[in-house]
Amino acid sequence: MTTNLVAGRISPIASLAANQETVSKTESEVEVMVEEDEIRPIILPTNESSENLLKIRHTSAHVMAMAVQKLFPDAQVTIGPWIEKGFFYDFDMKEPFTEKDLKKIKKEMDRIISRNLPLMREEVSREEAEQRIKAINEPYKLEILEGIKTEPITIYHIGEEWWDLCAGPHVERTGQLNRRAIELEFVAGAYWRGDEKNQMLQRIYGTAWESEEQLKAYQMQKEEAKRRDHRRLGQDLNLFSIQEDAGGGLVFWHPKGAMVRHIIEDYWKRIHLARGYELLYTPHVAKLDLWKTSGHFDFYRENMFDQMNIEEELYQIRPMNCPFHIQIYKDSLRSYRELPMRVAELGTVYRYERSGTLHGLFRVRGFTQDDGHIFCLPEQIRDEIRGVLDLTEDVLNQFGFHRFEINLSTRPEKAVGSDAIWERATTALREALEDKGWDYSIDEGGGAFYGPKIDVKIEDAIGRKWQCSTIQVDFNLPERFKMVYVDSDTSRKQPIMIHRAILGSIERFFGILVENYAGDFPLWLAPVQARLLPVTDHEVDYCKKVVAKLKEREIRAEVLFGERLSKLIRNAETQKIPVMAVVGPKEVESDTLTVRTRHGGDLGTITVDELASRIQLAVSSRGLL
Repeated sequence: MTTNLVAGRISPIASLAANQETVSKTESEVEVMVEEDEIRPIILPTNESSENLLKIRHTSAHVMAMAVQKLFPDAQVTIGPWIEKGFFYDFDMKEPFTEKDLKKIKKEMDRIISRNLPLMREEVSREEAEQRIKAINEPYKLEILEGIKTEPITIYHIGEEWWDLCAGPHVERTGQLNRRAIELEFVAGAYWRGDEKNQMLQRIYGTAWESEEQLKAYQMQKEEAKRRDHRRLGQDLNLFSIQEDAGGGLVFWHPKGAMVRHIIEDYWKRIHLARGYELLYTPHVAKLDLWKTSGHFDFYRENMFDQMNIEEELYQIRPMNCPFHIQIYKDSLRSYRELPMRVAELGTVYRYERSGTLHGLFRVRGFTQDDGHIFCLPEQIRDEIRGVLDLTEDVLNQFGFHRFEINLSTRPEKAVGSDAIWERATTALREALEDKGWDYSIDEGGGAFYGPKIDVKIEDAIGRKWQCSTIQVDFNLPERFKMVYVDSDTSRKQPIMIHRAILGSIERFFGILVENYAGDFPLWLAPVQARLLPVTDHEVDYCKKVVAKLKEREIRAEVLFGERLSKLIRNAETQKIPVMAVVGPKEVESDTLTVRTRHGGDLGTITVDELASRIQLAVSSRGLL
């Protein structure tokens, strides 16, 4: 990010601000500071793209655990996997780790790395592994051993000094780790096995890369992500809040955030209607029996809120929208001529999330899904999937996302539905992706038990990837709900059901948008597109009339006054208002505005109609002003 001044002269807006002040000021004090993002995506390898990186991270975790037990002999180790950006290990210790301890651990890791110790794989019997674990009094390892169902048991040693149960992979020697590319980040609490009834452990997180340059790039990305954090920006820009008095994980949309959400939802509805979908509205609660039929009560109960007793019947607040859409399908007997039937709803759902997992808009207890379901014939799957892919691309492009990662997940070991229908559905998904011309990866066995799926991740302005869109074929719910249609031969057959969400959760997508744009929304999405700033109170009435004219042309405008002009300008910049117009006596007299935009600089003094036309053109083209 760079900060630019108006070069060579004072801008018209700055000049008006300077003239309005009663004390003299330097040019730099009255010039408008314009922040321009010059962040380019940082391309870093991933565990999936680099097997070497995965080995580095897994080995780094072992080296860290060895260092901890050298420095703190009473520490008991549990699990220590690689993760998306590094690794972690969980320890059971009486005293909490401190920042000073992390520095000591990192120095010990550096010594282990410099000794260039070999990592050796050993196969042992279950009995031998159990004896060794008992000999070093590591009860957590015994539990881990009990969970390993395959034989033989594999152990990885670091030299002759330390070992752990592990399947690998690892680098060959510790010296292959670059100590300058490894960093210990922070300590967090974690329950053993993720169960809050179990012992609270201490988890040390670290990051590891192939080179020092990669680590520095990652650290830059982290700092930039911190600057873009939607929780801070949501507060600074007055977009939304989480009111703890009302309950954690429940979002309160403030006027500006609600306006952006309205724009998103309005666009979503219009494009869905244009693509042949019918819009639905369904209840927020239903009898518990519905969720028993769908299987959610049996398989998803831990993520559902408790039931309500209403007139001796149990009702469930909805965690999903799918059963409601099925009820509408079943409201009448459908003919094959009515298929495909496409329905969509911005449906609010409620799911129980532990308080420790809640995170801004990214993990909440109540959220709105852009849910859509397609009920179709088997031979229609391919065309319907292609239609969803086209819609997905158009919607995501509209919001500024053009780089995608695509995964096709195939049949897992346990699945419902015949081999023939799985093959037909998977082939249809693959052919639709190939028709689209999108590169994709196969996740063998990664499909849901009820059908294959396509997942789409979007890449944001700083190179992070976010799971948003998903397309899932479902053979399970049509069977559970006894869904049928009348075929051309008058027989009754079961339709194919396709679940699809493009934005996913509106709340989460909004958070992604905030971070992608660092709160600086493009003109068409900005909650306030233009702000008028009167030099004195004498110009306020004129400004209000101009705002009324702009609103008549569907431009989101407002007037702010009551502060010194220089402060009003600074506030407009801080709040990332796309267009600001200063109004003094000359502007009132000539029925004009002196305009400056965030991205285009000074527009000079122009008429209200010209400003309105320019804004409308930029909005319609999704461009800048």
